[in-house]
Amino acid sequence: MAEDFFSDEGSAQFFQLIEMLHRTALINLGMIPVEEGKVMWNFPEAKAAIDILQMLQEKTKGNLIDNENKLLNGIVAQLQLEFVRAPQRKKQMDKDAANVKEIKQAFSNPRDGPVETVSDDAKEEE
Repeated sequence: MAEDFFSDEGSAQFFQLIEMLHRTALINLGMIPVEEGKVMWNFPEAKAAIDILQMLQEKTKGNLIDNENKLLNGIVAQLQLEFVRAPQRKKQMDKDAANVKEIKQAFSNPRDGPVETVSDDAKEEE
């Protein structure tokens, strides 16, 4: 299959480099866990990988066949979009993690867990 897509060995190696940078950016944008359940957030590192891909995109303009050009352009566009979305996704994941921690606390030690008032008898008597 790879033989059908890439025009030669050099093309395949070029895209191995592209994929390494792609994966680096995705890891640093919290999209690929580094360990089971653990994600990494390193926006400057992700931006550096995206910037290198953009530089390669510019330097190879006119030297790639159509399939290669589409693949590189698609990867760069995807990473740019994910980079813009990443801060909000991180904020949501942090919020979700805090909620999970609070819920675990409530079940492991109910007396010290969060309390929610369902009914206030004092207000009902008024």
